[in-house]
Amino acid sequence: MIRSIVDFFGNEAYATRRRRLFYLVLVLVVVADVLVLREHAEYLWERVPGWSAVYGFLSCVLLIFVSKFLGHQGGLMRREDYYD
Repeated sequence: MIRSIVDFFGNEAYATRRRRLFYLVLVLVVVADVLVLREHAEYLWERVPGWSAVYGFLSCVLLIFVSKFLGHQGGLMRREDYYD
């Protein structure tokens, strides 16, 4: 069982299946967010269907870009042969 899970996430032969599964999960998150009742929403953007899914995705993308920028500009990342 564990071996099949490791093969699924580590083997390039399953790349298309992983990508399709990822897209399916994204669609399910947006659909689940659309089905939530919004009668107690306090702010305007909380009433927009799919807002929390889009906001979460964009926040993750922004976090990745900022961390890569800080890693390259701030001297946190080193060349591959730095310790040679």
